[in-house]
Amino acid sequence: MIKSTNGESPSLGYEFAEVSTKDGKSKPPVIYSDGLFGGRDVIRIVLLVTTVTLSCLLFYKSANNPLNMVLSPWKADCYASKLMNETSLEVEQKKEPVSELERVLMNAAMEDNTVIITALNQAWAEPNSTFDVFRESFKAGIETERLLKHVIAVCLDIKAYDQCLKVHPHCYLINATDSDQLSGPNRFMTPGYLKLIWRRMDLLRQVIGLGYNFIFTDADILWLRDPFPRFFPDADFQITCDDYNGKPSDKKNHVNSGFTYVKANNKTSKFYKYWIRSSRKFPGKHDQDVFNFIKNDHHIEKLGIKMRFFDTVYFGGFCQPSRDINVVNTMHANCCIGLDNKVNNLKAALEDWKRYVSLNTTVSETKWNIPPRCGY
Repeated sequence: MIKSTNGESPSLGYEFAEVSTKDGKSKPPVIYSDGLFGGRDVIRIVLLVTTVTLSCLLFYKSANNPLNMVLSPWKADCYASKLMNETSLEVEQKKEPVSELERVLMNAAMEDNTVIITALNQAWAEPNSTFDVFRESFKAGIETERLLKHVIAVCLDIKAYDQCLKVHPHCYLINATDSDQLSGPNRFMTPGYLKLIWRRMDLLRQVIGLGYNFIFTDADILWLRDPFPRFFPDADFQITCDDYNGKPSDKKNHVNSGFTYVKANNKTSKFYKYWIRSSRKFPGKHDQDVFNFIKNDHHIEKLGIKMRFFDTVYFGGFCQPSRDINVVNTMHANCCIGLDNKVNNLKAALEDWKRYVSLNTTVSETKWNIPPRCGY
């Protein structure tokens, strides 16, 4: 028999029933209260200790599979802070290092891994120049402002990049040793213009290789309506036209590569590689010309790539302005020579659009305030 003696026994105030020596049978153990805690208090303590121990074990076992663990609001739990730290570390370790291009793509991408890409040099990025009008059109368009956060401005020189960062969240600088040759207005078909075009094409090839669908849009294009409902759902490669002959699958359409929608897959990846490689066979030609040279190649046919060509009613330009302002999605300053002419006529077209939107109704006749031949 163990009895408490003046509080000095290790039983801490508990007395256990004695074992009978007469019949050799033990009496059931009974807990008597003699000291600090009562019998009910002891039961509560035992239950509490058991509950906390089980909780700790559950959290400890869940640590190896944090995704299946439902975090409890018990902030004081013995393993809570340790587990949170271990989980965060695990996630960080699983992330693989990414390039600057991948970082920008991830930040700008839509849920289906689609981005909108435009290209800028210093002259186009200057305040009140092309990029400002481009961004203003998204804000004035119908269902287009939400798309602006998915636009990546690819900058071909450091001054364009610095200016882009002041006004836009997603800017990417191509590391170019010859950026000084790319920073000016670069009139159509000059050596600087051609360098800009093929630098841009190589960047788009990289984007496909990283698994991103993209819309490429020249910065001298007004975005007036969300274009996605007008895209052909089953096409791999879709492109606008300077002149459209009414047949969306006809490769005889006179294309304009200033606006393309491309899905990232094996076919488009091989197509862009072949397109860029073919530029060596046709020196002094831009991407549109080279496209026209190769679009019927046997190699392209073997790829099985499905191409579609956009109607200028929906994707218009200064070569062939949209005939219906009630449905137009984009307007391109093609067939317009000189940066100043482009900017001035884009601003005039945007004002026409704003007046149309303010009417809040359909109109029977479309009149774009674009001078003939756009100031050739």
